[in-house]
Amino acid sequence: MLIFDTHAHYFDKRFETESEGGADTILRSVMPDPVGRIINVATNCENARLAIAQAAKYEGMYAAIGIHPEDCHYIADPDSALTELRTLLGDRESRKRDKIVALGEIGLDYHWQQYGDIPMDKGKQAYFFDAQMRIASECGLPVIIHDREAHGDCFETVLRYPQVRGVFHSYSGSADMARELVRRGWYISFSGTLTFKNANRVREAALSVPREKLLIETDAPYLAPHPMRGRLNHSGLLVHSLEILAELWHCSADEAAKITFQNAQNFFF
Repeated sequence: MLIFDTHAHYFDKRFETESEGGADTILRSVMPDPVGRIINVATNCENARLAIAQAAKYEGMYAAIGIHPEDCHYIADPDSALTELRTLLGDRESRKRDKIVALGEIGLDYHWQQYGDIPMDKGKQAYFFDAQMRIASECGLPVIIHDREAHGDCFETVLRYPQVRGVFHSYSGSADMARELVRRGWYISFSGTLTFKNANRVREAALSVPREKLLIETDAPYLAPHPMRGRLNHSGLLVHSLEILAELWHCSADEAAKITFQNAQNFFF
């Protein structure tokens, strides 16, 4: 079995505090077998540099960089941050050198009403989302969308940019929305939530996605699959999600891994 984890955050401090040896110890234990590829996904300009540096250390790791809807609340000067992001993205040659294959993760998150002392600001989230969709269009990069309890607004936003292709990561929307996104050329990615015992809606959505448009991810170090739920997640645990996907598809986990690996290759490269 060869696995492609399309969404992880190996720069996250949880790896340092919860794993002896940190992320490097885990990565050396799972790459290149069974994990052949990982997309290391940034959430702001600071950890974008960490994501790029980690990708340089591992042959099968690549970077996605962008400003997350939660992180945007802590940014005092949005335009300066977006300028910095453009600088990090550089040109086609520098992106190839830095192994940057997508812009993300970006999107909307309406779950938390407060970020410490900062109230949730839908307008600010929308500003960053739109700006980064425009940047993706200019650069010709695919996008990785974060959509938490903001399905309608996320859907409407991506529809305004038909020239941009992308993936909704750790999908939590409806089967109907998934079908419409796929019809418009989008991919849908599923995380460890696919394995949760109360995740009938997620599994229904997964069944609605054509096999050639489905990706699989960990969102490590978060969303560890059942039976590891609540623990530190990592790419090696993706096998649990692949087993559930195999049950839905009535195939082997090896076949599910092969299909989703090829899908990710098609999407990112």
